Amino acid sequence: MKATQWILLPLALAFNAQADWKQWRGPTGQGHANANLPTEWNETKNVKWRTPVPGKGWSSPVIEGNQIWITTAFETLASKEETAIRLKKNTGGVPVHVLSRVRLHAVCIDKRNGKLLHNIEVISKNKPQWVHKFNSYASPTPVIEASRVYCHFGAYGTVCVDSKTGRIIWRNQDIWVNHETGPGSSPVLWKDLLIFHMDGSDKQFVVALDTKTGKEKWRIARSGKMHENPQLKKSFGTPLLREIDGKPVLISPGSNWLYAYDPGTGKELWKVGYGTLGFSLVPRPVTGHGMIFMSTGFMKAKLLAVRYANTAKPDIVWSYARSVSTQPSPLLVGDELYFITESGGLITCLNAHTGKPHWVERIGGNYSASPTFSNGKIYFHSREGITTVLQAGKTFKVLAKNKLKGQHMASAAVDGNALILRTDKALYRVESR
Repeated sequence: MKATQWILLPLALAFNAQADWKQWRGPTGQGHANANLPTEWNETKNVKWRTPVPGKGWSSPVIEGNQIWITTAFETLASKEETAIRLKKNTGGVPVHVLSRVRLHAVCIDKRNGKLLHNIEVISKNKPQWVHKFNSYASPTPVIEASRVYCHFGAYGTVCVDSKTGRIIWRNQDIWVNHETGPGSSPVLWKDLLIFHMDGSDKQFVVALDTKTGKEKWRIARSGKMHENPQLKKSFGTPLLREIDGKPVLISPGSNWLYAYDPGTGKELWKVGYGTLGFSLVPRPVTGHGMIFMSTGFMKAKLLAVRYANTAKPDIVWSYARSVSTQPSPLLVGDELYFITESGGLITCLNAHTGKPHWVERIGGNYSASPTFSNGKIYFHSREGITTVLQAGKTFKVLAKNKLKGQHMASAAVDGNALILRTDKALYRVESR
C-alpha cells in the first residue's frame, strides 16, 4: 500500500489572549494559552476575587463571554448497613465512596467579580454507583458553545443548559455503563454533535448526541481485544479532535488501544495497540511533529509516540516507561514533552522526536490536574494547593511556588491574562495587579 502523507492540525489553530476557554485544556485541548499570566500569588497577592464553590466536584472551569461554568455534586452518604450491602458488588478492591443520593448541579460565576449567577440542579439520582475516594460525581468538564453549556456526568446523564437563562434545554439519561470508580471522561463538540467516551467495566463504546435535541446520533463499540478481567476494560479518557489529511478525525484513547474515528458517523478509521496492558486512562493525548503522544494509563504506564505522518498505517515509533503520568495529561511545548507523576511530583522532560530525556526532577506533591503553558512558563497544580511555575526548556528551572487553600484537582482555565483556578474550596481569579 502506498504511504499517505498525513497532515495533523488542531481544529482551532490560532487564538489570542482573549479567546474563550470553552473545553478542558483550552482552545486546542492541549493546555496552551496565549497570555501573560502571573508567576507569583497567594491568598491575598494577585487574587482579584475568590468565590466559595458549593458541593463537591473536580470538573475544570470553562469560559464564554463573562461567564465561568463548572459542575458540582451534593452528596448524601449511605448508611453503614447500606454501604456494606452495596460494596459486596465492588470487585475492584479500591477505596470508594458510597452514597444514598446525589444531586448534580451546573454552577455559573461572573468572571469579572466572582458573583454566583446560577446554581442549577440538573440531575438527581438515588443509590448512584460508588466512586473512588479521589474521584467525584462531577469530574467531567463541561463544554460550552453559543450560549449552550453541555454538562456531562458519565452514566448519570448529560444535560444542555441555556447559559443566558439557566433553563434546561434537554436531558439524556439513557446511556449507561458501570464506571466502577466514577465518571471521568469529558465531552467534545464537533459541528452539531456532542461526543464522549463510555468505557465501563461492562460495556465500552463512543457515542454522539445531537446538540439540538440530546438524541443519540451514533454509537460505536470498541473493536480492539481487551483483558478478560472487567476491571481492566474500564477507562476515563477524553477524545481529541484534529484534522488529518484534510479531514476531521476523533483521536480516542481506550483500554489497550488508541482509536481514530470519523466524528460525523462514528466509523472506525484505524486503531493502534499499545503492546502492553493499558486501562483506566485519564490523561488526554497531545499532538505535534506528526505524532500523537499519550499515556497508557494505570499499572505500568508507558508514554507512547504514535506516528501518523508518511506511513500507510499509524504505529508506535518510541515509548518511555519510567515514571509516566497516570492522571495529569502531558504537555508539548516546541520540541519538548513534559509530564508529571500522580504521586511524588516527578517531572520528566523528553525530546519529543526521540523520547530521550533532557531532565528528570522532583518538585514534590501529588497531582491530578493537567499542567498549563503560556509565555514560556509551565504551571503544575498539586492536590496540596501548590502551583509550581517552571521555565520551559531543556534546563530545569523553578520560577516560583504558590499556595492556595484547598486541593487542586481541577485543571486551570485562562481568561485574558488571568488564571482561573478551582480548588475543592473555591474558585479564584489570579491576575497580576
